[in-house]
Amino acid sequence: MPKIYRLLTEEDTSAFCHKVSLALSKGWELHGSPAYAFDAASGIMRCAQAVTKDIETEYHPDMKLGQQ
Repeated sequence: MPKIYRLLTEEDTSAFCHKVSLALSKGWELHGSPAYAFDAASGIMRCAQAVTKDIETEYHPDMKLGQQ
């Protein structure tokens, strides 16, 4: 079964947690640990979390991964 990958990013706020929670509720699975980095240009912390999902169709670069 093919697997797709997304990297979710957001400012370090509850919006990031909601974005990851929404992906998990749609069948995505966490892949690795979250990452945090300081964005010096904007003066904020940013978060990232990789997620993966098994799909039944063949992967195509035109896929809208957020709608999977």
